[in-house]
Amino acid sequence: MNVFIDGSAGTTGLRIRERLSDRADLTLLSLPEEARKDPAARRDCFLLADVIFLCLPDAAAIEAVSLMEGVKGVVIDTSTAHRVAPGWTYGLPELPGQKEKIAAAPFIANPGCHATGFISLAAPLVAAGIVPADLPLSCFSLTGYTGGGKKMIAQYEEEGRDPLLDAPRQYGLTQKHKHLPEMAVYAGLSVSPAFCPIVADFPCGMEVTIPLFASQLKGTKADIEATYAAAYAGPVIRYTEAADEGGFLSASALAGKDGLEVSVAGNEERILVTARFDNLGKGASGAAIQNMNLALGVAETTGLVL
Repeated sequence: MNVFIDGSAGTTGLRIRERLSDRADLTLLSLPEEARKDPAARRDCFLLADVIFLCLPDAAAIEAVSLMEGVKGVVIDTSTAHRVAPGWTYGLPELPGQKEKIAAAPFIANPGCHATGFISLAAPLVAAGIVPADLPLSCFSLTGYTGGGKKMIAQYEEEGRDPLLDAPRQYGLTQKHKHLPEMAVYAGLSVSPAFCPIVADFPCGMEVTIPLFASQLKGTKADIEATYAAAYAGPVIRYTEAADEGGFLSASALAGKDGLEVSVAGNEERILVTARFDNLGKGASGAAIQNMNLALGVAETTGLVL
């Protein structure tokens, strides 16, 4: 099977290439540096590839799709451009019935990192009727700086950097974060959450939390735990009862891995549901490879680090 990564120099593309480099069942196609942005050269690779990863900014991903006429390979777009677009299948296999859709899809939209955590937490509770679909939720999400791409990585790792980077920084302050549309649609909510993403001085890892008031729910903390235990037994997303690390939860606990861990904390009045994973793993590259495996009909965890 031939695989082409369009945008292989970016953070997500590099991690995908690293994960796939030892796969005997795959041949990685590549272009010389001078042809990397040449539409004709890229189209030649598109035509040869059985799987095409688009690791590009939104506008460039849309342009790439315009070059896809006659392409027979599966396209997996890691940008935001097509996540709620008609004709694209959302690449979160743990949603009910989604593995079968992904396996048959010509166009797969890889989920956003924050969105992966939020949807993994909210969707089962909405489907079970525990969280009403019209309930306004809030969510905060801690992420490592690699999620911001090469420019942000350079800012955090340069000598003599801005001292403001020494402390966590909240962003998405206008409540128009690009992940919000998919967060509402695939969680089954009729209203987008109030979303507070925070980037901090660690490279990889993510911790997404939704706080819930029991008085607003149609169920108990035990019902939430049972719902997650039934929904997430692995292999990639798992519910765990033992996430407490001496009263703390580290956002980097799954750094370098491609799995995701769901846990429940709090008490009978105020409940915290949390998803922890690597923003470049299940939040990006690991998810893209899982989707590729499903599309190719091989075991979904092939090549993943779990």
